[in-house]
Amino acid sequence: MTHVSARRGAVYVSVAATAWGTGGAAGSLLFESGGLGPVGVSLWRYLLGTAFLLALAPRSSFTGRLSWRVLPVGAGMAVYQTAYFASIAHSGVAVATVVTMGATPVFTALGSRFLLRERLGRIALTALAAALAGLVLLTAETALQASTTAASSGLSQAAGSAPASSVAGIAFALVSAAGYAGVTLFSRRHRDDPRGTALGGFVVGAACLAPFALAEGVVPELSLTSAALLLYLGAVPTALAYGLFFRALTALRATTVSIISLGEAVGAALLGVVLFGERLTPLAWSGCVLLLAAVAVLAVRAEAG
Repeated sequence: MTHVSARRGAVYVSVAATAWGTGGAAGSLLFESGGLGPVGVSLWRYLLGTAFLLALAPRSSFTGRLSWRVLPVGAGMAVYQTAYFASIAHSGVAVATVVTMGATPVFTALGSRFLLRERLGRIALTALAAALAGLVLLTAETALQASTTAASSGLSQAAGSAPASSVAGIAFALVSAAGYAGVTLFSRRHRDDPRGTALGGFVVGAACLAPFALAEGVVPELSLTSAALLLYLGAVPTALAYGLFFRALTALRATTVSIISLGEAVGAALLGVVLFGERLTPLAWSGCVLLLAAVAVLAVRAEAG
């Protein structure tokens, strides 16, 4: 395996975060054009991600390398993907995104400190605080609107039903964050074969999701649009992004990678503006700037772990 410098690792994870930011938009368009549900989309992205990795990477990269280590990685990928969609179903996109993406670097920082003995410097701690503040600003108004809507609709429901739904959504989001942090920490500890980890994770994740996808409906409504979206989802936000993500973990501390990954939120927000006509308030734009500043500082001052 070719050595990856800290600076190149920061570039890798920045590109991965940018690619992940387009995945939500591609998935949303697939819900409409392909007639697939969230689990079906997740299954197809893992299957196609596997196909792209096998087609583009040398066969020797994987021969004899898919050990037991891919089992927890794949199971973790299936858990955090499913839990995230469950959180959306219970509490909406805004709350699910804020809690999941906000809790992930915190869980990762704690895990890296106590499990991997990685220490956070002053710059990393400051960047973490700034990134979380930027994430809150970016999604604050949407989350507030979602909470207001939930509270209003709760007036017509039985007492306690709306809060229970919100609590369940937050709980699922925390499970998703814990799963994502677990995959990051485990892959950081066992980082000798990033390509094999990505491939094995896709295969195991697809196997875990397959029964649920079959129950939900797994055959897409094929058209030129849905086929293009499926290919894009498998190639860019999956094969490319996860391949770079696991490669970055060979050079950077787990917490650094998780903080830089928060740049995904900015990319998703900007795509919402461009593709779906969404509007960002001045507060949200300030959050974008703050989050990107934190990511940029870490990318420039990246230190090998």
